[in-house]
Amino acid sequence: MLSAQFFSRQASVWQALLVRKAGKCCCKAEGHRTPWAATRGKISFHSATSSFARVVLGIETSCDDTGAAVLDETGHVLGEALCSQKEVHLKTGGIIPNVAQQLHRENIDGVVRDALSASGMSPNELSAIATTVMPGLALSLKVGLEYTVKMVNQYKKPFIPIHHMEAHALTIRLTNPVEFPFLVLLISGGHCILVVARGVSDYLMLGQSLDEAPGDILDKTARRLSLVKHPACSAVSGGQAIEHLAQHGNRFPCEGFTPPMAHYPDCNFSFSGLRTRINRLILQKEKEEGLQEGQLLSCVADMAATVQHMVTLHIVTRTFRAILFCEKEGLLPSKNASLVVSGGVASNQYICRALRTITDKTEFTLLCPPSRLCTDNGIMIAWNGIEKLRAGLEILHTAEGFRYEPKAPLGVDISDQVRRAAIKLPHFKLM
Repeated sequence: MLSAQFFSRQASVWQALLVRKAGKCCCKAEGHRTPWAATRGKISFHSATSSFARVVLGIETSCDDTGAAVLDETGHVLGEALCSQKEVHLKTGGIIPNVAQQLHRENIDGVVRDALSASGMSPNELSAIATTVMPGLALSLKVGLEYTVKMVNQYKKPFIPIHHMEAHALTIRLTNPVEFPFLVLLISGGHCILVVARGVSDYLMLGQSLDEAPGDILDKTARRLSLVKHPACSAVSGGQAIEHLAQHGNRFPCEGFTPPMAHYPDCNFSFSGLRTRINRLILQKEKEEGLQEGQLLSCVADMAATVQHMVTLHIVTRTFRAILFCEKEGLLPSKNASLVVSGGVASNQYICRALRTITDKTEFTLLCPPSRLCTDNGIMIAWNGIEKLRAGLEILHTAEGFRYEPKAPLGVDISDQVRRAAIKLPHFKLM
């Protein structure tokens, strides 16, 4: 039976997402006279938090979003603020680490203050501070950790280090009544990972990308297609541009196309070869239309649909094997097992619909957090902190000497065991 506490928490999260207030902050980079704009939005919802409820501040700076949020241990979002650098990086054609670091430095204090102000709480009332320390861009992680060290020392609060991908994996437990264990597909601009979540800080990694990530492929393809010049795509990310145009296109027939690593009976991913194939296809179409690189193809929507489908087919194929492996090894409940899809690319509805074809076939439940919580944010970091606080795990009483880790695995790697199982996939049709 679902608890009244869960429904109260879910109402808090959804109301927080609905009442987001848009604001503006100016991000200036040294050497540029014109201010680079970034968007800071605030979520504020004051729950009837009891005086003894523990409260965690979450801080996120792993890539290009500066986020902070305050949550209580029942999962109520008390306050949140987010400063996005998307407009800056759209202009530069990608994330430049030292620029991202500078923008984090300029915005982190204001973002944290906004989140605390919206929550109506002071730093002295916090039970702990949770901060992303792995994995991510080194220069970005450094900003968040240095700021946290100062807060922990000043206010004498416990410090909870957060693995960015674990935070994505556990976000679903904030919005849905999901019990351990469950299968998680984490897809973003920097990662593509399949893990079994057995508990807080307890994961079995079935497979991961050996090179690039799906979000990175979509962004790079959008840049190669010069989608920023398309009137409908000038203000959105590359992945969002691909998804939008794909809705209006028809994918090209790709005779003989097989997903990457089709002959490897494991759950690892590889996208680099796929990107090479995509670039050759774009070049072919440019020659057919007599265009130079940088000019928009007339068939750009069809190209977007083709690229999105290729990426999706690879993701779905490897995830299907992961499901069958979990069933074979008894890693998940025999009934009502769940596949959770999270990370920035999880907001792509085409990919989610494709994944539903295999969850329907295997009688799994497909679960995705709201799109707003799929991208990087402070809420998921604070929630992961709450989960660790309740479990009594990784609660440190000093942040001095703690190091951030740009690269960090999630859980115990059992991908060799998956490979030895050599599970053959039955035929299935993808949309």
